[in-house]
Amino acid sequence: MAELAKAMVLAAGLGRRMGDLSKTTPKPLTMVAGKSLLDRILAKLLDLDLAPIVVNIHHLADKIESHLSSYVMRGDVCISDECDEILETGGGVKKAIPLLDSEFFVVNSDILWEDLNPSLNSLKSMQGAWNPEKMDALLLLIPTGVAYGYEGVGDFFLDEQDAGVGPIRFREEAATSPFMYGGVLIVKSSLYDDMPNGSWSNREIFKKAQKAGRLYGIRHQGLWMHVGTEAAIFEAETRLAKMEFVP
Repeated sequence: MAELAKAMVLAAGLGRRMGDLSKTTPKPLTMVAGKSLLDRILAKLLDLDLAPIVVNIHHLADKIESHLSSYVMRGDVCISDECDEILETGGGVKKAIPLLDSEFFVVNSDILWEDLNPSLNSLKSMQGAWNPEKMDALLLLIPTGVAYGYEGVGDFFLDEQDAGVGPIRFREEAATSPFMYGGVLIVKSSLYDDMPNGSWSNREIFKKAQKAGRLYGIRHQGLWMHVGTEAAIFEAETRLAKMEFVP
């Protein structure tokens, strides 16, 4: 198993789809079944001994900083401040590179997932599948049919080679594809070396890795939800309570 020592949580987004709730509550602090999305993600990452975890902030930054103060005091979290300019996913990671290692996790903060069983822990499975000799990025992929809160037509095709892991390619001109990006990846910092400062998407990193034949994916087995709207909060709580999903 490839041991990673660092991780970053992308928590700077504006959360506009949350409507009025986003005016007072940053989306990462959205409560689902009594626990914030951010706390749920940090717990999973800390369970892998990845501290200090980098968390970037922009929208309602003071509220996230206040929420994270105990984590920071314990050395579990450090902050990447984007208050002056929102940098999107790629630009945000680029700015935080000095706080990270040569290889690290990146996790979106508006997702919630649970694994089929403890032996199929998604993050540990990603660590076990990560092979820096042939991969520049490894993405957690969700079958579109069980991607709750997702209304798109898919992002990737997966050439499954071993235990749900294999090279992936963008949907491009195809009408649909069977997998969407689940908001969790392992990536090499070297992919960001020649990328600009400022605001841009991690999608550009994925394109670079695919062009080099080094973009891989791993199939998630379990419950996955995008919690991007107020309606999605209720749905997430309902599904968590019933654990209704198709592995």
